[in-house]
Amino acid sequence: MLNDIKQDAQARMGKSVESLRHELSRLRTGRASTALVEGIKVNYYGSDVPINQVAGVAVTDARTLTITPYEKQMVGPVEKAILGSDIGVTPNTAGTTIRLNLPPLTEERRKELAKHVSHEGENAKVAIRNIRRDAMQHVKDLLKDKKITEDEERRAEDEVQKLTDRFIKDVDGVVKNKEDELLAL
Repeated sequence: MLNDIKQDAQARMGKSVESLRHELSRLRTGRASTALVEGIKVNYYGSDVPINQVAGVAVTDARTLTITPYEKQMVGPVEKAILGSDIGVTPNTAGTTIRLNLPPLTEERRKELAKHVSHEGENAKVAIRNIRRDAMQHVKDLLKDKKITEDEERRAEDEVQKLTDRFIKDVDGVVKNKEDELLAL
């Protein structure tokens, strides 16, 4: 019973950290990354599909992404989708190849992005604390139903707190790495 509660809390906390990592990987840092365009949907014969399903996306160099649609008539819709997205880059088209040149970030934009990174980190910490609260409540319910002793309750709460501290530390590490990456360029 207690092990199930701890394993559930650990799994959910791990997912919170992974979600933060995924969210931050899509953040533009001035370096080209295919994750930058992952969230862009392209209208493909009436349905919206991810850009990587209608085109090949590759990193040409540190500041350039190359997008090559699989079908020639998809160049326009892919361009339109990029322009409509929030990545803030204008595509350059040459034949069937679309290039995205990522300009270097200004100091002001870097600080803005660093604030966004810390905000996302705080949201992840809140999620982890909510998971801790749920786990502690389950433990208290077991005590109330007399399924565990007070010693077991205390021990389980300590272990859940240690888990929480570990995952909060992970979140801090992920946020620090992303902020360093943003501000070091």
